[in-house]
Amino acid sequence: MGRVQLALNVADLDEAVGFYSRLFQTEPAKRRPGYANFAVADPPLKLVLFENPAQAGTLNHLGVEVGTTDEVVSATRRLAAAGLATEVEDGVTCCHALQDKVWVAGADSRWEVYTVLADVPQNAETMTTQDCCGTGASGNESAVCCTTAAGSSGAGSEVTPTLSV
Repeated sequence: MGRVQLALNVADLDEAVGFYSRLFQTEPAKRRPGYANFAVADPPLKLVLFENPAQAGTLNHLGVEVGTTDEVVSATRRLAAAGLATEVEDGVTCCHALQDKVWVAGADSRWEVYTVLADVPQNAETMTTQDCCGTGASGNESAVCCTTAAGSSGAGSEVTPTLSV
């Protein structure tokens, strides 16, 4: 079963965590410096918060979290068959987790369909929170947030038609 992901930029992470904890009656599933996420049961929602004062109050990105890599591959095939350009990222570190995902852009937004393969401990990360699904060092608000398992950065990548099967 999938759930919609809503990633927001906030000015003060502690204040935002307090607000959303009360709003959804749940504590964050993961908390790191400048980052928090909530796995909200009702309504099914993955709420992600990035401390980014310069962009506070804005949408960071949208997504759909699914349970398996097979579901990501299925979504990739469906999106490509619908004529949408896809960008596949397998085995990437993003949002403090190892993930397989596909990005698609259109209608003035950028969406990811992804699955979390494993948690990445805070001390094992090689990127900053700002480079994770937020505005990267380049200042590009639509920067892809991930680094591959091989360590190459996807920041600033263009959406290109690819299909990984």
